[in-house]
Amino acid sequence: MTIRIALDAMGGDNAPASIVDGAIKACNKNPAVKFILVGVEEKIRKELDLLSYSGNQISIIGASQVVEMDEPPALALRKKKDSSMRVGCNLVKAKDVDAFVSAGNSGALMATARFVLKMLPGIDRPAMASNIPSITGQTLMLDLGANVDCDADNLCQFAVMGEVYATAVEELSKPRIGLLNIGSEDVKGNEVVKEAGERLKKIADNNFIGNVEATDIFLGNVDVVVCDGFVGNVSLKTTEGVAKMLTYFLKESFSKSWLSKLRYFLARPTLREFRDRFDPRAYNGAMLLGLNGVVVKSHGGADGFAFAHATQLAVDLVAGKVNEKIQRNLA
Repeated sequence: MTIRIALDAMGGDNAPASIVDGAIKACNKNPAVKFILVGVEEKIRKELDLLSYSGNQISIIGASQVVEMDEPPALALRKKKDSSMRVGCNLVKAKDVDAFVSAGNSGALMATARFVLKMLPGIDRPAMASNIPSITGQTLMLDLGANVDCDADNLCQFAVMGEVYATAVEELSKPRIGLLNIGSEDVKGNEVVKEAGERLKKIADNNFIGNVEATDIFLGNVDVVVCDGFVGNVSLKTTEGVAKMLTYFLKESFSKSWLSKLRYFLARPTLREFRDRFDPRAYNGAMLLGLNGVVVKSHGGADGFAFAHATQLAVDLVAGKVNEKIQRNLA
Protein backbone atom coordinates (compact mmCIF):
# COMPACT_ATOMS: atom_id res chain seq x y z
CA MET A 1 0.00 0.00 0.00
CA THR A 2 1.31 3.44 -0.95
CA ILE A 3 1.63 5.88 1.96
CA ARG A 4 0.12 9.32 1.27
CA ILE A 5 1.18 12.32 3.36
CA ALA A 6 -0.50 15.74 3.14
CA LEU A 7 1.71 18.74 3.89
CA ASP A 8 0.50 22.19 4.95
CA ALA A 9 2.35 24.25 2.35
CA MET A 10 1.21 27.56 3.85
CA GLY A 11 2.01 26.89 7.52
CA GLY A 12 5.15 28.15 9.24
CA ASP A 13 7.45 31.16 9.25
CA ASN A 14 9.15 30.21 5.98
CA ALA A 15 6.22 28.82 4.00
CA PRO A 16 5.85 27.80 1.29
CA ALA A 17 9.59 27.73 0.43
CA SER A 18 10.77 25.55 3.33
CA ILE A 19 7.76 23.23 3.02
CA VAL A 20 8.34 22.59 -0.68
CA ASP A 21 12.07 22.11 -0.08
CA GLY A 22 11.32 19.66 2.73
CA ALA A 23 8.85 17.77 0.56
CA ILE A 24 11.46 17.28 -2.16
CA LYS A 25 14.01 16.10 0.41
CA ALA A 26 11.41 13.68 1.79
CA CYS A 27 10.78 12.36 -1.73
CA ASN A 28 14.46 11.54 -2.10
CA LYS A 29 14.38 9.52 1.12
CA ASN A 30 11.00 7.87 0.51
CA PRO A 31 10.66 7.09 -3.21
CA ALA A 32 7.48 5.05 -2.65
CA VAL A 33 5.61 7.73 -0.66
CA LYS A 34 3.21 10.23 -2.25
CA PHE A 35 3.19 13.80 -0.89
CA ILE A 36 0.27 16.19 -1.34
CA LEU A 37 1.03 19.89 -0.88
CA VAL A 38 -2.03 21.77 0.37
CA GLY A 39 -2.31 25.52 -0.14
CA VAL A 40 -2.34 28.34 -2.67
CA GLU A 41 -1.53 26.53 -5.90
CA GLU A 42 0.32 29.29 -7.78
CA LYS A 43 2.65 29.92 -4.84
CA ILE A 44 3.41 26.22 -4.48
CA ARG A 45 4.10 25.76 -8.20
CA LYS A 46 6.42 28.76 -8.16
CA GLU A 47 8.55 27.13 -5.44
CA LEU A 48 8.55 23.78 -7.23
CA ASP A 49 9.77 25.54 -10.40
CA LEU A 50 12.49 27.41 -8.46
CA LEU A 51 13.78 24.07 -7.17
CA SER A 52 13.45 22.47 -10.63
CA TYR A 53 11.29 19.62 -9.36
CA SER A 54 10.09 17.33 -12.16
CA GLY A 55 9.19 14.13 -10.31
CA ASN A 56 5.81 12.48 -9.88
CA GLN A 57 5.68 12.01 -6.11
CA ILE A 58 4.28 15.48 -5.36
CA SER A 59 0.79 16.71 -6.19
CA ILE A 60 -1.15 19.81 -5.13
CA ILE A 61 -4.57 20.33 -3.57
CA GLY A 62 -5.75 23.93 -3.48
CA ALA A 63 -6.80 25.85 -0.37
CA SER A 64 -7.79 29.50 -0.58
CA GLN A 65 -7.14 30.55 3.03
CA VAL A 66 -4.10 30.67 5.33
CA VAL A 67 -4.08 30.46 9.13
CA GLU A 68 -1.66 33.10 10.39
CA MET A 69 0.91 32.18 13.03
CA ASP A 70 -0.56 34.62 15.57
CA GLU A 71 -4.22 33.97 14.77
CA PRO A 72 -6.50 32.93 17.70
CA PRO A 73 -7.34 29.21 17.37
CA ALA A 74 -11.09 29.77 17.81
CA LEU A 75 -11.12 32.34 15.02
CA ALA A 76 -9.16 30.06 12.69
CA LEU A 77 -11.54 27.20 13.41
CA ARG A 78 -14.65 29.30 12.83
CA LYS A 79 -13.59 31.54 9.94
CA LYS A 80 -10.95 29.61 7.98
CA LYS A 81 -12.84 26.56 6.74
CA ASP A 82 -10.87 26.51 3.47
CA SER A 83 -7.46 27.02 5.04
CA SER A 84 -4.58 24.71 4.16
CA MET A 85 -4.71 23.46 7.76
CA ARG A 86 -8.42 22.64 7.69
CA VAL A 87 -8.25 21.05 4.23
CA GLY A 88 -5.32 18.88 5.34
CA CYS A 89 -7.23 17.60 8.39
CA ASN A 90 -10.28 16.97 6.22
CA LEU A 91 -8.17 14.84 3.88
CA VAL A 92 -7.11 12.67 6.83
CA LYS A 93 -10.71 12.34 8.02
CA ALA A 94 -11.86 11.29 4.54
CA LYS A 95 -8.95 8.81 4.37
CA ASP A 96 -7.73 10.43 1.18
CA VAL A 97 -4.33 10.67 2.90
CA ASP A 98 -2.73 8.71 5.74
CA ALA A 99 -1.26 11.65 7.67
CA PHE A 100 -1.00 15.44 7.81
CA VAL A 101 2.07 17.54 8.68
CA SER A 102 1.93 21.25 9.50
CA ALA A 103 4.43 23.85 10.71
CA GLY A 104 1.59 26.30 11.28
CA ASN A 105 -0.03 27.84 14.33
CA SER A 106 0.20 25.22 17.13
CA GLY A 107 -3.02 26.17 18.91
CA ALA A 108 -4.98 26.34 15.68
CA LEU A 109 -3.63 22.97 14.53
CA MET A 110 -4.54 21.32 17.83
CA ALA A 111 -8.05 22.83 17.81
CA THR A 112 -8.67 22.05 14.14
CA ALA A 113 -7.35 18.49 14.30
CA ARG A 114 -9.33 17.70 17.42
CA PHE A 115 -12.53 19.21 15.96
CA VAL A 116 -12.24 17.44 12.60
CA LEU A 117 -10.73 14.10 13.57
CA LYS A 118 -12.02 13.63 17.14
CA MET A 119 -10.24 11.41 19.66
CA LEU A 120 -9.48 7.70 19.63
CA PRO A 121 -11.86 5.69 21.84
CA GLY A 122 -10.52 5.67 25.39
CA ILE A 123 -8.39 8.82 24.99
CA ASP A 124 -9.62 12.06 26.52
CA ARG A 125 -6.97 14.46 25.20
CA PRO A 126 -4.29 14.42 22.53
CA ALA A 127 -0.69 14.49 23.76
CA MET A 128 2.13 16.31 22.01
CA ALA A 129 5.09 13.93 21.97
CA SER A 130 8.64 14.19 20.64
CA ASN A 131 12.04 12.56 20.96
CA ILE A 132 14.85 14.22 22.90
CA PRO A 133 18.51 13.17 22.47
CA SER A 134 20.15 11.19 25.26
CA ILE A 135 23.57 9.61 25.74
CA THR A 136 22.18 6.24 24.66
CA GLY A 137 20.06 7.47 21.73
CA GLN A 138 16.80 9.29 22.40
CA THR A 139 13.97 9.55 24.91
CA LEU A 140 10.31 10.01 24.01
CA MET A 141 8.63 12.71 26.12
CA LEU A 142 4.94 13.53 26.39
CA ASP A 143 3.05 15.82 26.91
CA LEU A 144 5.06 18.82 25.66
CA GLY A 145 2.44 21.54 25.92
CA ALA A 146 -0.93 20.44 24.60
CA ASN A 147 -2.40 19.90 28.09
CA VAL A 148 -1.34 22.27 30.85
CA ASP A 149 -3.58 20.63 33.47
CA CYS A 150 -3.84 16.84 33.60
CA ASP A 151 -5.40 14.30 35.92
CA ALA A 152 -4.16 10.79 36.65
CA ASP A 153 -6.28 9.31 33.85
CA ASN A 154 -4.62 11.61 31.29
CA LEU A 155 -1.12 10.69 32.47
CA CYS A 156 -1.90 6.96 32.30
CA GLN A 157 -3.28 7.37 28.78
CA PHE A 158 -0.11 9.25 27.78
CA ALA A 159 1.94 6.35 29.14
CA VAL A 160 0.00 3.82 27.05
CA MET A 161 0.40 5.90 23.89
CA GLY A 162 4.10 6.45 24.53
CA GLU A 163 4.65 2.74 25.10
CA VAL A 164 2.90 1.87 21.83
CA TYR A 165 5.01 4.38 19.88
CA ALA A 166 8.24 3.06 21.42
CA THR A 167 7.41 -0.53 20.50
CA ALA A 168 5.89 0.16 17.06
CA VAL A 169 8.29 2.79 15.73
CA GLU A 170 11.42 2.62 17.89
CA GLU A 171 11.11 -1.20 17.94
CA LEU A 172 11.84 -1.49 21.65
CA SER A 173 10.58 -4.81 22.98
CA LYS A 174 10.33 -3.57 26.58
CA PRO A 175 10.36 0.24 26.72
CA ARG A 176 11.04 1.70 30.17
CA ILE A 177 8.29 4.12 31.17
CA GLY A 178 8.99 6.78 33.78
CA LEU A 179 6.81 9.41 35.44
CA LEU A 180 8.59 12.78 35.63
CA ASN A 181 8.79 13.93 39.23
CA ILE A 182 10.92 15.92 41.68
CA GLY A 183 12.39 12.71 43.08
CA SER A 184 12.41 8.97 42.49
CA GLU A 185 10.66 8.08 45.75
CA ASP A 186 6.95 7.16 45.63
CA VAL A 187 6.11 9.76 48.30
CA LYS A 188 7.37 12.64 46.13
CA GLY A 189 5.22 14.87 43.90
CA ASN A 190 1.68 16.19 43.93
CA GLU A 191 -1.42 14.06 44.41
CA VAL A 192 -2.07 13.67 40.67
CA VAL A 193 1.41 12.30 40.01
CA LYS A 194 1.22 9.98 43.04
CA GLU A 195 -2.13 8.58 41.89
CA ALA A 196 -0.88 8.12 38.33
CA GLY A 197 2.17 6.29 39.66
CA GLU A 198 0.04 3.83 41.61
CA ARG A 199 -2.14 3.14 38.57
CA LEU A 200 0.81 2.67 36.22
CA LYS A 201 2.23 0.01 38.52
CA LYS A 202 -0.87 -2.05 37.73
CA ILE A 203 -1.37 -1.39 34.00
CA ALA A 204 2.08 -0.96 32.46
CA ASP A 205 3.00 -4.66 32.22
CA ASN A 206 6.14 -4.25 34.32
CA ASN A 207 7.47 -1.60 31.91
CA PHE A 208 6.84 1.16 34.44
CA ILE A 209 10.08 1.89 36.28
CA GLY A 210 8.60 4.48 38.65
CA ASN A 211 9.37 8.14 39.12
CA VAL A 212 12.27 9.66 37.19
CA GLU A 213 13.96 13.03 37.46
CA ALA A 214 14.76 15.45 34.66
CA THR A 215 18.39 14.32 34.53
CA ASP A 216 17.28 10.78 33.63
CA ILE A 217 15.84 12.06 30.33
CA PHE A 218 19.34 12.77 29.02
CA LEU A 219 21.25 9.96 30.76
CA GLY A 220 19.42 7.20 28.90
CA ASN A 221 17.83 5.72 32.04
CA VAL A 222 14.32 5.77 30.59
CA ASP A 223 12.71 5.36 27.14
CA VAL A 224 9.35 7.10 27.66
CA VAL A 225 8.88 10.05 30.04
CA VAL A 226 5.34 11.03 31.01
CA CYS A 227 4.32 14.43 32.40
CA ASP A 228 1.70 17.14 32.03
CA GLY A 229 2.08 19.74 29.29
CA PHE A 230 3.18 22.53 31.62
CA VAL A 231 6.11 20.58 33.05
CA GLY A 232 6.95 19.08 29.65
CA ASN A 233 7.02 22.39 27.83
CA VAL A 234 9.17 24.07 30.50
CA SER A 235 11.58 21.11 30.41
CA LEU A 236 11.79 21.22 26.62
CA LYS A 237 12.39 24.98 26.47
CA THR A 238 15.02 24.70 29.22
CA THR A 239 16.81 22.05 27.17
CA GLU A 240 16.77 24.26 24.07
CA GLY A 241 18.11 27.19 26.10
CA VAL A 242 20.99 25.16 27.54
CA ALA A 243 21.91 23.91 24.06
CA LYS A 244 22.01 27.49 22.73
CA MET A 245 24.08 28.63 25.71
CA LEU A 246 26.66 25.86 25.18
CA THR A 247 26.88 26.75 21.49
CA TYR A 248 27.45 30.40 22.37
CA PHE A 249 30.18 29.59 24.90
CA LEU A 250 31.94 27.29 22.44
CA LYS A 251 31.96 29.94 19.72
CA GLU A 252 33.18 32.55 22.20
CA SER A 253 35.99 30.31 23.48
CA PHE A 254 37.25 29.50 20.00
CA SER A 255 37.32 33.12 18.84
CA LYS A 256 39.29 34.73 21.66
CA SER A 257 42.74 34.61 20.04
CA TRP A 258 44.69 33.20 17.11
CA LEU A 259 45.67 30.23 19.32
CA SER A 260 42.05 29.43 20.16
CA LYS A 261 41.19 29.67 16.45
CA LEU A 262 43.95 27.16 15.73
CA ARG A 263 42.47 24.86 18.37
CA TYR A 264 39.10 25.19 16.67
CA PHE A 265 40.64 24.18 13.33
CA LEU A 266 42.11 21.05 14.92
CA ALA A 267 38.89 20.21 16.77
CA ARG A 268 36.58 20.97 13.85
CA PRO A 269 35.79 17.33 12.88
CA THR A 270 34.82 16.51 16.47
CA LEU A 271 32.78 19.69 16.81
CA ARG A 272 30.99 18.96 13.55
CA GLU A 273 30.07 15.49 14.82
CA PHE A 274 28.83 17.06 18.09
CA ARG A 275 26.76 19.59 16.14
CA ASP A 276 25.17 16.96 13.93
CA ARG A 277 24.30 14.73 16.89
CA PHE A 278 22.50 17.49 18.75
CA ASP A 279 21.12 19.40 15.80
CA PRO A 280 17.53 20.23 16.87
CA ARG A 281 16.45 20.04 13.23
CA ALA A 282 17.11 16.29 13.30
CA TYR A 283 14.52 15.95 16.09
CA ASN A 284 11.93 18.24 14.54
CA GLY A 285 8.36 17.04 14.63
CA ALA A 286 5.93 16.45 17.48
CA MET A 287 3.22 13.81 17.21
CA LEU A 288 -0.32 14.65 18.30
CA LEU A 289 -1.00 11.21 19.75
CA GLY A 290 -4.55 10.21 20.62
CA LEU A 291 -6.29 11.77 17.63
CA ASN A 292 -8.34 9.56 15.31
CA GLY A 293 -5.81 10.22 12.56
CA VAL A 294 -2.09 10.88 12.22
CA VAL A 295 -1.08 14.55 12.64
CA VAL A 296 2.47 15.86 13.11
CA LYS A 297 3.40 19.38 14.23
CA SER A 298 6.64 20.79 12.83
CA HIS A 299 8.47 23.73 14.40
CA GLY A 300 7.23 26.97 12.86
CA GLY A 301 10.73 28.13 11.98
CA ALA A 302 11.78 24.84 10.38
CA ASP A 303 13.88 24.92 7.23
CA GLY A 304 13.61 22.27 4.52
CA PHE A 305 15.96 19.87 6.31
CA ALA A 306 13.98 20.10 9.55
CA PHE A 307 10.60 19.84 7.84
CA ALA A 308 11.73 16.70 6.02
CA HIS A 309 12.40 15.13 9.44
CA ALA A 310 8.88 15.98 10.61
CA THR A 311 7.56 14.42 7.41
CA GLN A 312 9.60 11.28 8.05
CA LEU A 313 8.01 11.02 11.48
CA ALA A 314 4.57 10.97 9.85
CA VAL A 315 5.71 8.22 7.49
CA ASP A 316 7.00 6.18 10.45
CA LEU A 317 3.75 6.61 12.39
CA VAL A 318 1.70 5.37 9.43
CA ALA A 319 4.06 2.49 8.64
CA GLY A 320 4.12 1.45 12.32
CA LYS A 321 0.28 1.49 12.51
CA VAL A 322 0.59 3.40 15.78
CA ASN A 323 -3.05 4.49 16.02
CA GLU A 324 -4.35 0.96 15.51
CA LYS A 325 -2.00 -0.35 18.19
CA ILE A 326 -2.98 2.38 20.66
CA GLN A 327 -6.61 1.34 20.27
CA ARG A 328 -5.74 -2.31 20.73
CA ASN A 329 -3.69 -1.65 23.87
CA LEU A 330 -6.38 0.56 25.40
CA ALA A 331 -8.98 -2.15 24.82
